[in-house]
Amino acid sequence: MSSTDATPERLSGLLAEHAALETELADPAVHADAARARRLGRRYAQLAPLVQTKRALDAVRDDLTAARELADEDASFAAEAAALEQRVPELEERLRELLLPKDPDDDKDVILEIKAGEGGAESALFAGDLLRMYLRYAERRGWATEVLDAVPADLGGYKDVSIAIKSRTDEGIWSRLKFEGGVHRVQRVPVTESQGRIHTSAVGVLVLPEAEEVDVTVDPNDLRIDVFRSSGPGGQSVNTTDSAVRITHLPTGIVVSSQNEKSQLQNRESALRVLRSRLLAAAREEAAAAASDQRRSQVRTVDRSERVRTYNFPESRISDHRVGFKAHNLDQVLDGELDPVIDALTRAHAAELLAAGS
Repeated sequence: MSSTDATPERLSGLLAEHAALETELADPAVHADAARARRLGRRYAQLAPLVQTKRALDAVRDDLTAARELADEDASFAAEAAALEQRVPELEERLRELLLPKDPDDDKDVILEIKAGEGGAESALFAGDLLRMYLRYAERRGWATEVLDAVPADLGGYKDVSIAIKSRTDEGIWSRLKFEGGVHRVQRVPVTESQGRIHTSAVGVLVLPEAEEVDVTVDPNDLRIDVFRSSGPGGQSVNTTDSAVRITHLPTGIVVSSQNEKSQLQNRESALRVLRSRLLAAAREEAAAAASDQRRSQVRTVDRSERVRTYNFPESRISDHRVGFKAHNLDQVLDGELDPVIDALTRAHAAELLAAGS
């Protein structure tokens, strides 16, 4: 029995879901609710590769049957049959990968936070470099970005910066960026180094699936909201009103703040967006910790406590320590060419899932 034959019920169910979504999306009434239409469209796009692969596999199997029958009468069809025989297992393997359980957050937008760590001013400067890298990557993929909060450092870069990244299409951003969380290390000669010595600094990156209000209910009675005056580098006042907002979620102790917008109301909404996403991530992690060892092994790849990547400027090298990925095109990577390393991480994660399910 092939791997695809082992899950006929799951396959037929997903194919039926795709057909039902196609019918729903053809109904103009559905598009009157933009949020619902977007949610259905994303799910439809998520299932499209599975449907296309299944159709391709069916077509190749039919062609193979015909080629074998014709080869009995005409030897010239034997080569075609041999080529089709090689295609069948390739498509079966691809279908098996597509049938793996999906991360429920794969189609979500994300909130990405970058925090300077060890290394002082150099770490803050590299936090600025990473911010630009992610903004450029988002631009290359046609995603929209919005700075939610930014705390600039005295000598440039950022002590802390949070951005929202949103898809303009049905493409799920979490599926691409979920492996970026962790400690990013940089090795280079800082601009403040007079002896030309290479220093090592670290920056923390946190990636959260952006929670919608339906995902997380926040009780206003659980919140302590403080307002304060926004400030820039060196304590320089950005404005003269108490527009910055700090929200403390009392049950969990999670604290978020926003001072990037000019109005207190806008900063409050930005902070609530980050808070909802952090609460959703905390709930997901709690559920994963309570699940089986197999489930925990599947989420280990996105462990944010591990050093995940090193950016070595003298050798123009980027190394991802989780999958052994190395490339010597650091300038291009920092300019947003992240797809090769993200693809390597995605393939490794799929391989882990396949191994766990075999």
